[in-house]
Amino acid sequence: MAKKKNKVKSFKFKPFSKKQKQLLYWWKKASPFADFDMIIADGAIRSGKTIAMICSFLNWSQETHSEESFIIAGKSIGSLKRNVIKPMLQILAHWGWSYEYNRSENYIIIGDNTYYLFGANKENSQDTLQGLTAAGALGDEAALFPKSFVDQMIGRCSVDGAKVFLNCNPGSPYHFVKTELIDKAKEKYIVHLHFTMDDNLSLSEKIKDKFKRMFSGVFYQRYILGLWVLAEGLIYSMFDEKKHVVVDDNARKYTDYWISSDYGTQNPMAFGLWGLSNGVWYKVKEYHHDARKTNIQKTDDEYYSDLLEFAGNLTRKIVIDPSASSFIILLTRKGWQVKRARNDVLEGIRNTASALNTGKILYTASCVETIREFSSYVWDEKAMERGEDKPVKQNDHQMDADRYFVNTIIMRKFNPSKTLGALEQLGLGNKRLRR
Repeated sequence: MAKKKNKVKSFKFKPFSKKQKQLLYWWKKASPFADFDMIIADGAIRSGKTIAMICSFLNWSQETHSEESFIIAGKSIGSLKRNVIKPMLQILAHWGWSYEYNRSENYIIIGDNTYYLFGANKENSQDTLQGLTAAGALGDEAALFPKSFVDQMIGRCSVDGAKVFLNCNPGSPYHFVKTELIDKAKEKYIVHLHFTMDDNLSLSEKIKDKFKRMFSGVFYQRYILGLWVLAEGLIYSMFDEKKHVVVDDNARKYTDYWISSDYGTQNPMAFGLWGLSNGVWYKVKEYHHDARKTNIQKTDDEYYSDLLEFAGNLTRKIVIDPSASSFIILLTRKGWQVKRARNDVLEGIRNTASALNTGKILYTASCVETIREFSSYVWDEKAMERGEDKPVKQNDHQMDADRYFVNTIIMRKFNPSKTLGALEQLGLGNKRLRR
């Protein structure tokens, strides 16, 4: 294993807030929480909790343990490396700490300790933790983990003095992180710190207002106010025909085109043609075939003929339901540029809601089925009772196709979680933490 040289850009610290300092030092002997077993930092986006937790976890593990193993987990290995490991390596570069990073085996050695990296995006992800004895763990975006993984992660931390560090944005008030951990914090010796954007001292009021405009409804309550609230009623409650639906305008010039598709055989097949004009994506027209309603079952070849007619000579680029294996093979053989959609449902809904709020997407009046689905696309009440956020799976095929497009194509260039542009905006202190 090659030793990682310090070519990583050094992290630029900014002043710590009082709440961030509480997170940084809760485990110190002078702290009233020194004997507690776990800390949970929840609340708004861009509130400075993630980097402060990384700093706290690194210093605690290095000061209190030697020759031990630790867990660092994220929703997926990819998101973990992007959201935690990248800034962590920049922090280590700033502190001048040496480390060895084995990217292929997903572990990092710092001093005499080894930090193993895990993704937690499936129920069976807990299996990857089996057999590991750990002295501590850091879970990033823990509310997105399966309960089985969180339980297993906590159970693996069996070394004397082990502590667990969790951070997350809020979800349903019935979510297990809320009901089993936060609501029982006192009896389980858990420190709970609630963060708002005001706890990030580097954010100007202008930047805060920018983020507030990106969200509405349940997403505003969760990601801006930092509240554990139910996702009730219409999913896209911010959709307004007067604001989001425009007349078909032949004079509008488009500089790029994509098609989005939700694949169906018995279920409806949906296509949407998207055109880019002056930084806004317009859904120019739609295709919708419901085999059940029409009693006409179409083959992939027949759908391909419909797609060719639908696309005309405008584009051969499509983002599609990743489960549509046979149709993807057909399109690829025909020379189409095919992107398998990023199919995280809640992430896609959140990003689509942000795109609606910020005017990144609009619809022409010809998209009749899409406009109709906006009025009937609702949260699943039974799933809410289990602490899950899921849409009712009906009248949602244009909604799914739109979600695929926003999450896969638009979010390559526009991501509300990254618009502050770099780690310098995360609001962390000029006080250097050293071993």
